[in-house]
Amino acid sequence: MTRTALITGASSGLGAEYARQLAGRGMDVVLVARDRGALESLAASIRRDTGVTAEVLAADLLQPRQRERVVARLTSERPVDLLVNNAGYGLPLAFERNDIEDEVRHLQLHVEVPMRLAHAALPGMLARGSGKILNVASVAGLMPRGTYGAVKGWLVSFSRWANVKYRDRGVNVTAVCPGFVHTNFHERLGMPPGQEGIPDGMWLDAPFVVRESLRDLARGRSVSIPSARYKALAALSRVLPDSVVVRAAERGR
Repeated sequence: MTRTALITGASSGLGAEYARQLAGRGMDVVLVARDRGALESLAASIRRDTGVTAEVLAADLLQPRQRERVVARLTSERPVDLLVNNAGYGLPLAFERNDIEDEVRHLQLHVEVPMRLAHAALPGMLARGSGKILNVASVAGLMPRGTYGAVKGWLVSFSRWANVKYRDRGVNVTAVCPGFVHTNFHERLGMPPGQEGIPDGMWLDAPFVVRESLRDLARGRSVSIPSARYKALAALSRVLPDSVVVRAAERGR
């Protein structure tokens, strides 16, 4: 039986790569983002290259009425077997200078939205005795790094709890915690390529991150940290003083 994955933030970056790799594995995909044109283009290429069904669901997840259409898709009679909560963006680290309404929207998109979508998807998955939820967090969620690290920390903590809570009922929940990834994420922050202040050796490629995280999801792991270098950094952050970790984490944007 063909399975279905719903991916938020699917118009570019990691979201688009998740869509391509999952479609390549034979899964039908539901593509969710604000940019309908980008979604239609991605859906057309997926259909052409893989032959699976690629459904476009254009929605701004911060708008309740539009978000409800995504919730309705998750709770419909057409099962979603894998939910990928990927939609997100970053803000400058200077919290005191950021507009508070921007911070509130940032919090909503990274915490409230995935919480609502997971809550919508879980009952059907539990009733079927199978399902998976992948929450795209960040290695920043494992160390102090402004409000971005804080919201991603919620995803990590929730995923660790939910994976233990629901795995005996057939549902796995994994938080993927990549480091810096070559996508358009930093360009959206206003940083041209090459000006992010990050050493070349710390960058990861999107196909690698997606492949490794899907492998960890299949293995039932609560947290996936792609690459040995970021696993080592995460381990160090647990034993070093906060003052050291904060200074190190503030490199780049």
